[in-house]
Amino acid sequence: MGVLIFAICYFASAIGGICGIGGGVVIKPVLDALGVMDVSSISFLSGLTVLSMSVISVFRQRNNHLVELRIGSLLAVGAVAGGVIGNFLFQKVKELTAQDAFVGMVQAIVLAIVTLLTLVYSAFFRNRLPSYHVKNGVACVFIGGSMGVLSSFLGIGGGPINLAILFFAFSMETKKAAANSLYIIMFSQLASFLTSLIQGTIPQFPWIYLVIMVSAGVLGGMSGSQLNRRISSSTTDKLFSGLLCVIILICLYNAVRFAQ
Repeated sequence: MGVLIFAICYFASAIGGICGIGGGVVIKPVLDALGVMDVSSISFLSGLTVLSMSVISVFRQRNNHLVELRIGSLLAVGAVAGGVIGNFLFQKVKELTAQDAFVGMVQAIVLAIVTLLTLVYSAFFRNRLPSYHVKNGVACVFIGGSMGVLSSFLGIGGGPINLAILFFAFSMETKKAAANSLYIIMFSQLASFLTSLIQGTIPQFPWIYLVIMVSAGVLGGMSGSQLNRRISSSTTDKLFSGLLCVIILICLYNAVRFAQ
């Protein structure tokens, strides 16, 4: 099982590094489908894997000058606050229901809806609807906060919603959006991890899985950042759309499985 988990996390982190979606959007639903751990443990370890991948990716792409530091930093500030709120909401839902399966079902349904909306926008409306150049600092922090809440609650890092928002609200092309998304993810996942650490809500899990997943995240982040420099934006767009379709199918499967 350890080899399979490593392969999943490595592949997801590499793709996440290319597309800027973090990788957790693949890791979380796939591990849920396999049932290797409880929902809380998968969410936590997925977040740590994404954190390690994003740190490596941002560091390796630091000389590309794709990150818009002012906008990206304001979004990151919002994402940090949103990450804390999202983590709080996850813990509250878990406490109120006391059922891991119900929490997993809610996460799967919300992620499926968010991913479907992102796919529809990216495939059919991105080049038809006007995009914007939001510069107001308060608005940027608020937008970043919305990203952070969703990513932390769903345990996916950043997910496809980051890219859709960066396309629409900031008129970023694919590679720039991917770089800024990873920058935001790095801060939001760090905030989510520190919140769990301070509140003492870190779930129980086999420590070997932590080593396996974080190692895969680091290696995947290195591979993804290398591939990102070699492929075109159009190829990245196709990879992104195909991945979204797979994620939607896995989420629907998980929603049905958790509901039973």
